[in-house]
Amino acid sequence: MKKLLLIALFFFIIVLAACGNSDDADAGESGDSGEGGSWEPEESIEIVAPAGAGGGWDTTARMVAKVLGEEGMIEENIGVVNKTGGGGAVGWSYIANYEGDPHKLFVASPPIILIPLNGQSEYGHEDFTPLSNLIADYGAFAVREDAEWDDLNDLFEDMKEDPESVTVVGESAPGSMDHIQFVQIAKAAGVDITKIRYVSAQDGESLTQLLNGSVDVYSTGMAETVEQVKADNIKVLGITAPERLEGEVIEDFPTAIEQGIDETFVNWRGFFGPPGMDEASIAYYEDKFKELSDSEAFAEIRDQFGWDEEYMGHEEYKAFLDEQKEQVQVLLDDLGLNNE
Repeated sequence: MKKLLLIALFFFIIVLAACGNSDDADAGESGDSGEGGSWEPEESIEIVAPAGAGGGWDTTARMVAKVLGEEGMIEENIGVVNKTGGGGAVGWSYIANYEGDPHKLFVASPPIILIPLNGQSEYGHEDFTPLSNLIADYGAFAVREDAEWDDLNDLFEDMKEDPESVTVVGESAPGSMDHIQFVQIAKAAGVDITKIRYVSAQDGESLTQLLNGSVDVYSTGMAETVEQVKADNIKVLGITAPERLEGEVIEDFPTAIEQGIDETFVNWRGFFGPPGMDEASIAYYEDKFKELSDSEAFAEIRDQFGWDEEYMGHEEYKAFLDEQKEQVQVLLDDLGLNNE
């Protein structure tokens, strides 16, 4: 009898061990990406540029996809799609529908903070998964070549006396990028920002308006000014970078700081995923974007477009975004544009 009990116990232990091994195998085969797990894409990756072709988001998305693919950093196909409208809100709404899907990404910059604060989008950066920031771009303030101002101090002295005598144009909506970068620098210079006349030319006619004399100052991205400076049509009074940048033409652009205005504005640009991404997929993209940022191929892209390297991983990026939101809330409150 005792022998039979020992035999039964032996077989019971074997069955338990087999079940345990089966559970482990099932967990491995299912691609469990819990703590200590790993993840890799199993289908094509879609990167959304929440604006039309040719702009900063589109260019960044396409250059990133190109290097990730051509350098073999990611084996799955990477496609870029444009979702235009609402200053980015249409694209964000699209991605929000893919909760937890690690095959859907999008590129973003300060408007993902500014647009929701303006009340123009129900989605903000907190509603998505920040993966990595990659670059820093900077704003430029340009005037016609024959304008009376030769630097930012000349311009801001006139604006301190009569802010409404100068009209500023940009391609973003009031309270978004081109507006806020000018306001931030002007406030540091002592201008009454509540009286600044800002014109939103979202039809892409801002440069035309500057050249035909309809407006006085063009607030834009630094790269958008280079060809017009080369053609002697405009001059750049100042840029929002912390120090002068290297490169043909742009090395001649003075910063606001060197003109005695202690302020900068960074047009950071990075990548997000849908809400609810798990830790393993976040870690995967964090590593891939770091590899991309460190590569010679992407360094050449940065030089080509005048971008600065500004890599941040998931946690650092998340903290940075929260801090940025606090800063711009103050400006929008001053302007009466904070609808949160």
